[in-house]
Amino acid sequence: MRKIVCVIVVAAIVLIPAKLFAQMGEAYEMKINGVKVIVQPSGNEIIEVLTIIKGGVQNYPATKAGIENLAITALTECGTLKDDKNTFKNKLDKVSAEVGGFTGMDYASFRMNCIAGDFEKVWPLYVDAMTIPRFDAKEFDRIKQDQVTQLRAQESNPDFAIDQMAKQVAFAGKNYSKNPGGTLETVNKLTVAETKSYYKSIFNRSRMVIVVVGEIDKKALEEKLTAFLAKVPQGVPFVQKKESFAAAANNFQPKDKELATNYVKGITSAPLPGTPDYNAFVLAMRIFSRKHFIEVRTNNGLSYAPQAGFSGGTTPYANVGASTTDPNKYIAVTRQLIDKIKTEGFTEEDLKNQKTGYITNVYYRQETNSAQAAALASNEVVNGNWKRANTIKDDMKNVTVADLNRAFKTYVNNISWAYQGDSKKVDPQLYKQKETPKLPQEKKAF
Repeated sequence: MRKIVCVIVVAAIVLIPAKLFAQMGEAYEMKINGVKVIVQPSGNEIIEVLTIIKGGVQNYPATKAGIENLAITALTECGTLKDDKNTFKNKLDKVSAEVGGFTGMDYASFRMNCIAGDFEKVWPLYVDAMTIPRFDAKEFDRIKQDQVTQLRAQESNPDFAIDQMAKQVAFAGKNYSKNPGGTLETVNKLTVAETKSYYKSIFNRSRMVIVVVGEIDKKALEEKLTAFLAKVPQGVPFVQKKESFAAAANNFQPKDKELATNYVKGITSAPLPGTPDYNAFVLAMRIFSRKHFIEVRTNNGLSYAPQAGFSGGTTPYANVGASTTDPNKYIAVTRQLIDKIKTEGFTEEDLKNQKTGYITNVYYRQETNSAQAAALASNEVVNGNWKRANTIKDDMKNVTVADLNRAFKTYVNNISWAYQGDSKKVDPQLYKQKETPKLPQEKKAF
């Protein structure tokens, strides 16, 4: 009986989103005033609009990290020239609409979400936030202090701290070493005047992509967007950079820190988005993550929550790590697992199970208009192909075991390691050496 229930649950997870997608119209794109607009009919009464500003950490030097995050936050938290912060938010609350922004490694986004019947009320507020932001000095100081408080909290979080350190070590001197949220040093120095000036420098049509998910008349949408984009300057031509990462050799950087346990994280290379190995590597790292978890936690009891994954941005990379009381044994176990997979390869069963799980997750993640818009935007900016958001389930079906094994062998090689914890418990040479470390011998009890 339990097995039947499980089958029904899994079927529901797959079939309900599939039915939802069947109700949606066909996605299309159009150019308005030089800006690409991607439209996905939704088959429901919600309208989601996402304005993308490309560049992310490419847009500012490390000394100004956090400035884009503050600028995008200020669009709603400082009010507009027509409405102060409270008036602006009260108007949104009356219709239960959402307007707000997000900044990441590759782009910033500014969104609105409302029911179709309230679109005419919310759209002007959305446009005002982007085109006539107030940048009120008092409110700016408040959101800057909020950002400083958040950064202090993140610094005390060992998972966040090791993640940031690993990226700073691996991508030293490169864009991906920057934290979009900034640092205490950089954020504290930012002023309202320079943040406003920065926003004006990036808010232009040359960096922009607009995604719309909802049922809205095409002609009416064109009219709205044409009027909006007439208020946005063209700006200088902009090209999103894609950069490969590959460590020249295994390297290791420790930081002595008083923690309850030790944290280690390594970064290695990955295929660029849009290349033949990309989809295969996505699946390969998901399979590896499961094997890594089993080997590190279940079989060796080295960590409660070992992690491995793939970050598929414009500078893609794979990562692996754990919190552990025995970092020397962890590196041996992990490196031996990598060698085993390279020698024996993934299996057809590995691939079959992962394809099923991945495709189910794709459907599950895109049940909301917001999630669909985010997927379309990410695929457009990172992969240069928004249609991948709708074809990924079919694309993944074409991946073979040979593709998995080739991608894993090609990219999971030299690893850049970062370590925080008791430096006396780790042997840096084990992490830096080319040869795979041997498992340390267990001490005999007498």
